[in-house]
Amino acid sequence: MMMCKEATRLMSLKQDRPLTFQERVSLRLHLSMCSACRECDRQFTLLHEAGKRFGPEHDPEQDDDGR
Repeated sequence: MMMCKEATRLMSLKQDRPLTFQERVSLRLHLSMCSACRECDRQFTLLHEAGKRFGPEHDPEQDDDGR
């Protein structure tokens, strides 16, 4: 069975590229049994989405007054 350290590596990796079939299956199996890693996966996804939304092209100073 996969250890949490490897699961965390795959969770991070899946934010950058699609996982292989074997990686996906192994990660899903681990996540089905490990609530700590499920929470970690949720947080990785949240951070990735926030990074895309507020990435380098986002300038919060231009949101309200258009300067």
